[in-house]
Amino acid sequence: MSDGVVAVSKFLAWSVVDGPGNRFVLFLQGCNYRCVTCHNPHTIGVCSDCGACVAVCPSGALTKAGRKVVHDPSVCIACDSCLAACPTRANPMVRRLTVDDVLDLLRRNAPFLNGLTVSGGEATLQLGFLIDLFTAIRAAPDLAHLTLFIDSNGHLPAEGWHKVLPLTDGVMLDIKAFDPERHRRLTGADNDLSLASAKLLAGAGKLYELRFLLIPGETDRPEEIAALAALARDLGPETRLRLNAFQHHGVRGPAANWSPMPRDGVEAAAVTLKAAGIAEVATPSVWLP
Repeated sequence: MSDGVVAVSKFLAWSVVDGPGNRFVLFLQGCNYRCVTCHNPHTIGVCSDCGACVAVCPSGALTKAGRKVVHDPSVCIACDSCLAACPTRANPMVRRLTVDDVLDLLRRNAPFLNGLTVSGGEATLQLGFLIDLFTAIRAAPDLAHLTLFIDSNGHLPAEGWHKVLPLTDGVMLDIKAFDPERHRRLTGADNDLSLASAKLLAGAGKLYELRFLLIPGETDRPEEIAALAALARDLGPETRLRLNAFQHHGVRGPAANWSPMPRDGVEAAAVTLKAAGIAEVATPSVWLP
């Protein structure tokens, strides 16, 4: 069980890129990876109440109340100066929501929705809240039409998955890299749990999509693409692959100076994967300038 409240970095009332159909998306705060290419780095950390954000807030939306940083959304101008100033890669504008709060948000939008996707950060860090939320939705007749998805890096032991999978319709799983040293360098963590999660989810019929970020000189290497093809074949012929392209949007630190992934590189990887027997390989439909 959870403590009843979760920190939400933001939510989208509708999205068509976070699972099938039109979806409500919750982005939970906090991640167990430290990806150098993360385009939402402000979702990684948890606010330490240091006050660095208060000093740069131009509207007075952020103040200190005792030792705590307090956000007033009524005067916030969404300039994101606080995100750039935060030394812990946190978001001082988080909303603390209960299960009932989320149910209320879903009900306001339910006629237009096909489902809910919980993302992050890393959604499974809040496993207790996920279980409580999904259980409540399953018990609500007016929300029975919603499919419940998780967007995850897979860094969760099997016992955690076994607790939440009975309530989940599908998982979109990110594999960051296959070479262990490369994975540690890119994410700060090992990849054994993520690879094990892919097999567990596929075996349970809950792997909706396997996602892979192509980074020039890193994960676009032939050995990485070959390992991706081998994993997809091992998971089964129905495996859906989605190739994403590294871009600079939101990236902080040294990776902001790395070369973006070109369209022809993504298309070449897709051709290689299809030639290796992977039937369903999706590539980006929109490219940032």
